[in-house]
Amino acid sequence: MKRCSWCGNDPLYVKYHDEEWGVPFSDDQKMFEFLLLETFQAGLSWITILRKRENFRNAFADFDVDAVANFTAKDIERLQNDPGIIRNRLKIQSAISNAQLIVRMRDEEGIGLSDYFWKWVNHTPIVNSPASLKEVPATSNLSDAISKDLKKRGFKFVGSTVIYAHLQATGIINDHVVDCDFRNSLS
Repeated sequence: MKRCSWCGNDPLYVKYHDEEWGVPFSDDQKMFEFLLLETFQAGLSWITILRKRENFRNAFADFDVDAVANFTAKDIERLQNDPGIIRNRLKIQSAISNAQLIVRMRDEEGIGLSDYFWKWVNHTPIVNSPASLKEVPATSNLSDAISKDLKKRGFKFVGSTVIYAHLQATGIINDHVVDCDFRNSLS
């Protein structure tokens, strides 16, 4: 079985690669989960986040955006004392404020988080053809534009690199290398 080299042999990474990474979906809750996890990943390895994913799920109300948007100072303190997640106060606060902005976007503009991201590509995944991991960029014009728009809306920890990784993870951009056995199953 050929896979993208970034997942190596770690069983958790392999499972994530084979079952989730790059698989398109349109569920708002799952989109929030991926965005929240990507914002916590900034500056860390993705495997660190994957290993803490269930802890994040428990800590952040099963990634229910409405519940997270209503977190209080008491929740921030609870999260800062939770050894199962990344206890960065700024990232915790941004997760809550980003959730509030997502709720506002949904209520005021009538657009869910999934539609927000998918509209940038006319609801059609971008399929790249990297021959190797070296050819996969960290950012693109698209991730630059989305990052800029999200920052203008007040979102935090949504730099272009974070957004590009989010687009890859959620299947909006297919960056599986050309010899990866999972690449064509996503088309």
